[in-house]
Amino acid sequence: METLEIVKTAVEALRDKKAEDVTVIDITGVSSIADYFIIANGNNQNQLTAMQDAVDEALYKAGLHAKQIEGNNKSTWILMDYEDIIVHLFSKEDRLFYDLERIWRDGKIIEM
Repeated sequence: METLEIVKTAVEALRDKKAEDVTVIDITGVSSIADYFIIANGNNQNQLTAMQDAVDEALYKAGLHAKQIEGNNKSTWILMDYEDIIVHLFSKEDRLFYDLERIWRDGKIIEM
């Protein structure tokens, strides 16, 4: 499965869990840490956990295993590292605070 297809699978999993403001940033020409960032926010910790579980299950079925997951069911920011793809799940407040879209503005936002 190509990387962009995997990104699409993760985005669909997030949308199934009613994730808000799902954004994909292509950072291939900007950084060597990954090819894509997926950024989304949820309304509460339960939703963030459900979003994390949905992405992890969908990508596991696609043959991808998380290299690292930071955060837990009490976190307001969860980072899921799939090597070429990094998924950031935030509470609304934390997303506004960290503003990754501004930090990675040199990347290209991809419409899914």
